[in-house]
Amino acid sequence: MLPHILAEPLFLQIWVFWLIVINTACIFFLRQVEARWVLVAWVGNILFMTALFELNGFNRLLSLSHVVSWTPLVIYLHRRRDSLSGERLFDGWVRTLFVTNLISLAIDYVEIVRYLLGDRG
Repeated sequence: MLPHILAEPLFLQIWVFWLIVINTACIFFLRQVEARWVLVAWVGNILFMTALFELNGFNRLLSLSHVVSWTPLVIYLHRRRDSLSGERLFDGWVRTLFVTNLISLAIDYVEIVRYLLGDRG
């Protein structure tokens, strides 16, 4: 899958790299329950996206892995926003992750609709 990502425009490569960095950063906060749920969602996303890629190749349908993994995650994080630890670094990471994944989901839902409407690119 990496060669396909590297063939994309630079802004998209940077976005994908940012998604990897911000989601993988959960490993630094595993003593917090929210970070453990991020890890579960992140690993699930990776496994599901890999399976989708193997079955269907590199197309808009890959967005389904974010929709399935991150929709429940951002809902959970939104509900937990008032219960964060009070640690600036952790809270800042959670908020940044939340906004990042929410932006990604907005894009991903559009990609899924486009796929369903016949744009398989």
